Amino acid sequence: MKNTFIRADDVAEILGVSKSYAYKVIQTLNKQLKAKGYLTISGRISKRYFIEKVCYQNLMQERSD
Repeated sequence: MKNTFIRADDVAEILGVSKSYAYKVIQTLNKQLKAKGYLTISGRISKRYFIEKVCYQNLMQERSD
């Protein structure tokens, strides 16, 4: 599995926000996942879930090219 989770540095860069705000975004998304019964990792978020919730699919595709 290649990079299934992203960290605060990546979230901050993608959204153009500070690293501390990126941690808040990750925390919010992880709370949503936990409420659905998923296991979460503090400080990391599923790349797939992040893309789904933030709607930055085109940006993520451009970044990986």
